[in-house]
Amino acid sequence: MKKRKEQIGLGTLQISKLAKKYVNQVLDSNRLSYGPFSEKFEKSFAKLHQRKFGIFSNSGTSALQVSLAALKEKYNWQNGDEIIIPAVTFIASSNIVLQNNLTPVFVDVDQSTYNINPELIEEKISSKTRAIIPVNLFGLSCEMEPILKIARKHKLKILEDSCESMFVKYRGRPVGSSGDIACFSTYVAHLLVTGVGGITLTDDSELAVMTRSLCNHGRDSIYLKIDDDKNLSRKKAKMVISRRFSFVRMGYSYRATEMEAALGLAQIEENPLANIKKRRNNAEILISGLKKFENDLQLPQWPDWSEHAFMMFPIVIRRDSRIKRGDLIAHLENYNIETRFTFPLLGQPFYKKLFGSIEKKYPVADLITQNGFYIGCHQDLGRAELSYILEVFNNFFDNHKR
Repeated sequence: MKKRKEQIGLGTLQISKLAKKYVNQVLDSNRLSYGPFSEKFEKSFAKLHQRKFGIFSNSGTSALQVSLAALKEKYNWQNGDEIIIPAVTFIASSNIVLQNNLTPVFVDVDQSTYNINPELIEEKISSKTRAIIPVNLFGLSCEMEPILKIARKHKLKILEDSCESMFVKYRGRPVGSSGDIACFSTYVAHLLVTGVGGITLTDDSELAVMTRSLCNHGRDSIYLKIDDDKNLSRKKAKMVISRRFSFVRMGYSYRATEMEAALGLAQIEENPLANIKKRRNNAEILISGLKKFENDLQLPQWPDWSEHAFMMFPIVIRRDSRIKRGDLIAHLENYNIETRFTFPLLGQPFYKKLFGSIEKKYPVADLITQNGFYIGCHQDLGRAELSYILEVFNNFFDNHKR
């Protein structure tokens, strides 16, 4: 078959006329630090996910790190306390636990959704467990009801890692609206793209102030943006001036700029749900076209209690298949279809140094790690690209018949 010249990538970027207009407004304002676009973006994103407070930072990882730090500070957790996370996720979900001097405790995942298996959580809870980090992987929500029930029973906090899922519903509610705090990413190739960026959402005003402070070097909350010392009474101005260079906790420089916020706000105002709908339609075409290979390939599936945003299109080669992942991926890449492994975590060289060879303790995660990969499913893929993807798969299986 004829090889396509342009790569079919994992993600896409659309900079609309409105986005360019907003970015130019930022440039014309001569203000890049936190301002009206950042504030409006935070409020709009929070409202779409039924949350009171939004904090815009420079990445989803940063949002997760400071959110966990805020929880640790507020509830006086001690170094070494345990945080439950899934055994399949992007490494940042686990690294932020280590960076906060806490201990990750891994739980195997559900074989059909690839998200944390709620039935396996309680056996991992100890007297040192403080929180659960459910990860909404690939655009699909975790089964949150049993997780929330476990958290209430054991007095645990919930930090929902929704970096790969936004604008979708779980049992009628938006993802990220259930736990104590939730984090999203707007990095390149994600569902809403600002280049770099992350958002923390919460209904807890204290956690909101703490996370914003942590993103600003741990600065006193009396002065977190350059407008906070403007138009004040003499008495209030004196107090702000005396404290605006005061740092009350160890923090980080995790601020985003008005330009990223302008890009994000434009996408929200232009209806991001339309892009999610297109991704779902693309997924349905791929599933329909690949269904004949289901004896070899586990295709995406999702329960009726959750919508799917399809940030990507995950595939797992079945355990009893003669097909080898390396052969299939090499074939796809040779025909200019970009692929990635499905987030190998426990076998990473750094983690092997920390935890040893523990992959086999998590059999479902191990299968996904060894046999899983994903391809793009974004809204800029048209019929021609989808037909080409299916043709390349057909070509592979024609040459690898059982």
